[in-house]
Amino acid sequence: MGHVSTRLEGGRKPLSPHVNQNRKWLVLAVVGVAQLMVVLDATIVNIALPSAQADLGFSVDDRQWVVSSYAIAFGALLLLGGRLGDLFGRRRLFAVGLIGFALASALGGAAQNFETLIVARVGQGVFGAVLAPAALATVAVTFTEPAERNKAFGVFSAIAGVGAGAGLLLGGVLTDLVSWRWCLYVNIVFACVALLGVRAIRKDETSNARKVLDLPGALTATAGLFALVLGVSRAETEGWGSTTTLALLLLGGVLLAAFVMIERRSDHALLPLRLLADRSRAGACFAIAALGVTMFGVFLFLTFYLQQNLDYSPLKSGFAFMPLNIAIMVASGVTAGVLLNKIGPRTLISAGLALAALGCLLLAQLDTGSGYVDGVLPGLVAAGLGAGVLFPTTFAAGTARVGPADAGAASALVNTAQQVGGSVGIALLSTFYAESLKETFASDPTVARLAADIEGYTTAFWWAAGLSLASAVIAFLVIRNPSRAEIEAAADRETAGVHVG
Repeated sequence: MGHVSTRLEGGRKPLSPHVNQNRKWLVLAVVGVAQLMVVLDATIVNIALPSAQADLGFSVDDRQWVVSSYAIAFGALLLLGGRLGDLFGRRRLFAVGLIGFALASALGGAAQNFETLIVARVGQGVFGAVLAPAALATVAVTFTEPAERNKAFGVFSAIAGVGAGAGLLLGGVLTDLVSWRWCLYVNIVFACVALLGVRAIRKDETSNARKVLDLPGALTATAGLFALVLGVSRAETEGWGSTTTLALLLLGGVLLAAFVMIERRSDHALLPLRLLADRSRAGACFAIAALGVTMFGVFLFLTFYLQQNLDYSPLKSGFAFMPLNIAIMVASGVTAGVLLNKIGPRTLISAGLALAALGCLLLAQLDTGSGYVDGVLPGLVAAGLGAGVLFPTTFAAGTARVGPADAGAASALVNTAQQVGGSVGIALLSTFYAESLKETFASDPTVARLAADIEGYTTAFWWAAGLSLASAVIAFLVIRNPSRAEIEAAADRETAGVHVG
């Protein structure tokens, strides 16, 4: 079919608004499938790691790179991927991202050695960085009416929130019943389904002006984010005080500072700094980064706790996370359908971070006698409710009041904040866990390993709770709810010349 339009074409009658409306929700379904694939991939491989290690024969030290190689490539290239979508068309980049992600997944599933697997994971990160901003930006420019937009972000954010937990479940099912390789092959199925619906996405109305990419900005941003995420990843194994870690973090800081200076002077900025001048958008990016610290920590340490301390299988561990997924779905639906229309982002974001802090605080009470229902479940539900409030609110606030020309950059900014926050969170909380183990064994060398592990987990959860609570206060101070006049003016800018077809 051709594009749906409300204009007369060739003497034909315009299609009804009802048809146009249906096309919008088809677009949401298509980008939702793609988003689910990208989010699943962040956790589905974690469950498969022990089996992959046994099959390919790589070391424990090398194991972290199966996760880190994807995170580094993904986080470093998100800003560039978002701007490429703005310049060359979100639909085109969306399709390229899907095809590339599927091919990289096929390579990883067929890998016969560690090196091939790492190349495939880097490829997934590269094409994920093209795909993720294009998907979020497509939602932002497709749904311009406030009530519809909130509902769309509610669905999209529920997929984003549930996908990580669902990845643990699906990874357990595929690893136990088929092979670890299907944790990668399954992406091909998602990509093919999404590709079938690509034509539903409106073709971008690009101008005839020469497309100029901010190359100095792209190089400094990509290199800076690469050094930052790599430095954080190295901190997990070498410590925050190691020469390598400090050098990478310093290099990343210098390059990102240079990036800001370049963007201030660029006529074709990779990241227009005016996007960060909006306090709601800046606060939303800060909040989604803070949530990444909490949620990635919950997934990481609870997976260990369930399998090592409660002796759960990978499949049972995946099912154990289902209450978290349900809480995210319920909270996302209520937030998007009711709360976003009545309460500003300032209150919702602060409340979501406070709920996430409560979840970590409850998990910090675990001990050797704790079970699932009395120990794990309350914290999971509280953290899930917090994430469910935060996801639609930060996605909506992070992409609000931007025109189609900047939608990709704004979407990439939100995605980058979430990815970098998660990477920093894993390294930071892992450091606290490792230091706790050292202190525990130093004070009592005879202590049981399981008891020492639990002490390490609870230490990490205490830190996560404190960081989330502090972030809730900072977000409340930084974020300013937009006025009615600002909302109406932004809606006029977004709607002008934009139709779904």
